[in-house]
Amino acid sequence: MTTSDLPGVMTMRERMLAGQPYITDSEIAALTAAAQQRMAAYNASDPGDPQTRRRLLEELLGEVGEDVEVRTPVYLDYGDRITIGPRTFVNFGLTALDVAPITIGADVQIGPHVQLLTPTHPLDAQQRKDKWEGAAPITIGDNVWLGGGVIVCPGVTIGENTVVGAGAVVVSDLPAGVLAVGQPAKVIRQLG
Repeated sequence: MTTSDLPGVMTMRERMLAGQPYITDSEIAALTAAAQQRMAAYNASDPGDPQTRRRLLEELLGEVGEDVEVRTPVYLDYGDRITIGPRTFVNFGLTALDVAPITIGADVQIGPHVQLLTPTHPLDAQQRKDKWEGAAPITIGDNVWLGGGVIVCPGVTIGENTVVGAGAVVVSDLPAGVLAVGQPAKVIRQLG
């Protein structure tokens, strides 16, 4: 008997999708393996064949707007929890760990080697040893520019028209229309 056989008991996948703590089980591992295959196909695709690349990107991600470019390689957990708005550009080496949803708006510019990290782990040592984890969603507003090497941590929302300087680590929400830099990222000025 598994936990899914018990009335009212959520499977680990259901817990993960609901944003509750979970442990990776065989069902989640199978989802990860399937996503890794889709990711490998996209990463191996020919940049000279835009129709095939677009099809593979649509199979990889949850939703992809028009005129989106995602340069390879890209690294992710599941892919289907990622939404990218129209006219967004993603440079080489994006890591998007989408245990929780990642929403990227329209006209966003994402520099090379940016990390969007939704997973969280407990502070309690025994819970970590027991492999419990969780996640919190990330939202990137329209017309945001994330410079190269930016790290966006779990649960962060970045407001529209905001610029985050290269190498910044964003640990808390950023409002719309600001320039933020540093580790942790701090707002240094308003933008026009």
